[in-house]
Amino acid sequence: MGFKALGLTVEYAYDAEKAGFAIHRLAREGTAVIFVTEALAEQIPETLERYKSSMLPAIIPIPGNEGSRGFAMANLSQNVEKAVGVNIFVNEEGE
Repeated sequence: MGFKALGLTVEYAYDAEKAGFAIHRLAREGTAVIFVTEALAEQIPETLERYKSSMLPAIIPIPGNEGSRGFAMANLSQNVEKAVGVNIFVNEEGE
């Protein structure tokens, strides 16, 4: 509901198949950014991989209502390392 309050379009997909169809349809329609919960993103690695090298849409995993599973941060870390050439999220202990 928070996203709707901000004026964003919200698609409900409760399983991997529906999420994959929704992402492909939104990509065809020219959607620039798609947010997907970490729990669902973990279920659709092939779909995420398909759009990983594309400029659009940017598929952004976000924590769901159960909290962070670490998937979003790992994904962000990989993308930043690819863009910058070094993982700027690693602390002194290598974590």
